[in-house]
Amino acid sequence: MYRPEIDVEAVTAVDTHVHVEVGDHGHCSLPPDLAAAAAKYFRTDGATPDVASIAQFYRERRMLAVVFTVDAEHQLAHPPIPSEEVVERAADHADVLIPFGSVDPHRPDAVDRLRSLALDHGARGFKLHPTVQGFDPSDERFLPFWAALAELGLPVVVHTGQTGIGAGVRGGHGFRLRYSDPMLLDDVAARFPDLTLIFAHPSVPWQDQAISIATHKANVAIDLSGWRPKYFPPALVRAADTFLRRQVLFGSDFPLIHPDVWMSDFADLPIRPEVRPLIVRDNALRILGLTPETTTPTQTQEPS
Repeated sequence: MYRPEIDVEAVTAVDTHVHVEVGDHGHCSLPPDLAAAAAKYFRTDGATPDVASIAQFYRERRMLAVVFTVDAEHQLAHPPIPSEEVVERAADHADVLIPFGSVDPHRPDAVDRLRSLALDHGARGFKLHPTVQGFDPSDERFLPFWAALAELGLPVVVHTGQTGIGAGVRGGHGFRLRYSDPMLLDDVAARFPDLTLIFAHPSVPWQDQAISIATHKANVAIDLSGWRPKYFPPALVRAADTFLRRQVLFGSDFPLIHPDVWMSDFADLPIRPEVRPLIVRDNALRILGLTPETTTPTQTQEPS
């Protein structure tokens, strides 16, 4: 079972959004056609790191990495990398990796799997992707699923905005972007105020909605993964520097975006020196329960 062995004082940053793309026996998280389309969209070399290589990569940088895959078997008709496997492999690298689980909400045993991954295996949170998993987060059918997540008390990263998965192919592979409208998660945040939701990525084309929800709901945070910082919408940069400074997190989307590239871009953003450590390190440590300060901060509206 995974138990963290982290020297918090030595950590320089926490990457809250890292994909495990290869499991045991070479099994990949996406079907070949979608993996190729994603590599083309992000202009990557198609590298598919496994848990051990991810651990070494981040250990060299003295960073922590939140690692996960996505269980979307219902819509993809492709078996996922088992989350149990991700958590078990991460246990061998508990100094640097923080494993999240993923459960397809369409599974008849979804609630039981959530509990088993957290309580039996040691998953430290969960990752969901409404567009790729093909579910509306606000649909009443999934209330027991959200209730179970809230009961477990672990943070949940949820994809928001446009996705590179299926981008550029005919019909977008049938994926519906509207399922990743952050307004659908406002219902969840309101119903379950003790559930920490992390909106993954700048939520283009719904960035203002995401900022509004995070301003209104203290249990919502935003990770900055999936986009190079030089392309961030100005409104997001201003919010991150001021009134959402304790609710914004560094995330790269590795291997699709390299954390060194992200950090280089971030250095050029108009973010105050005292805010930068909050975004790249301290907010994540708090939300992940790795520091004594685990309460959700109250937002303070500030001028830019």
